[in-house]
Amino acid sequence: MILVAACESAPLPRPSITPISITTHESSALMLNENPQITSTRSSALTPRPLSTMPIPKISTFTTQYTPTIKTPTRKTPAPTLTECMKAGGRIEIKEFTTVLLPNPLVYRIYLPPCYDDELNRSYPVLYLIHGQTYSDTQWDRLGVPEIADRLISSGEAAPFIVVMPRDRIWKEPTEDNFGLAVEQSLIPWVDEHYRSLPNREYRAIGGLSRGGAWAIHLGFSHPELFGTMGAHSGFVFHSDIQQVYQWLNNLPIGMAPRIYMDIASEDRPEITESAAFLEELLTQYDIPHEWHMFVGEHEEAYWQSHVEDYLRWYIKEWK
Repeated sequence: MILVAACESAPLPRPSITPISITTHESSALMLNENPQITSTRSSALTPRPLSTMPIPKISTFTTQYTPTIKTPTRKTPAPTLTECMKAGGRIEIKEFTTVLLPNPLVYRIYLPPCYDDELNRSYPVLYLIHGQTYSDTQWDRLGVPEIADRLISSGEAAPFIVVMPRDRIWKEPTEDNFGLAVEQSLIPWVDEHYRSLPNREYRAIGGLSRGGAWAIHLGFSHPELFGTMGAHSGFVFHSDIQQVYQWLNNLPIGMAPRIYMDIASEDRPEITESAAFLEELLTQYDIPHEWHMFVGEHEEAYWQSHVEDYLRWYIKEWK
């Protein structure tokens, strides 16, 4: 079994699969020399093809009221105002807890927005972001998520929100790695218990880079009751999820499809491009609305960093 690593430099063998069209509605979308950014928003009305005829690529694994302090003549200095705490920005905490689902403690970084400690009656939407393979919980932090969140919140472009960035350690398929189960059964309940989160699917989103995107796909479709929004950036479908994804989409309750965003780089790895295209085509066939983007770039942090603000804006745009 070959695992895909977000930072590996050696090329991986291209699997033998039936090519899948990325551009069902845009005949010239792959002509990168004419259009450096290829974007398609899908909400088709196609009738799903019988499952038996769908090509299955053999992809290698690879939430308030703020009560101000009343000044009294005896107070020498006023309490910090809301404006001051907003200027101070949010903060990152690094925490861990044990769960029977994992051999090691589950480590996570959490971004708490500006004024979190001042507006004690307020609860917040939560965005879960999962890093790529060979990286850790530091990746999204390093790509600038806290700074961008601070700027969007302080400018009033976004309502305050929490970001949780857990660490995945094992790099195996969901059938052999309990990380997904730990996120579902341990991390989300832990966050909802220990932080002032809004515990509703419409205020909970999940996204990831590369292998983290595969986890977002896995969790977003297998547990639509948990996530109202899902994003996969250079993501792919886990090999062990290829048959499962048909069942997840086929059994998806009406009105329970998450908002979906998918993007890949124009020079991404062929096996990732084909796996992502397989899922995009399947979403189109099942008439599940989604955004599908191809931007110029490669499978690397420089590509993700150039789009991370767009990712954040998309995740949070319906959180008012």
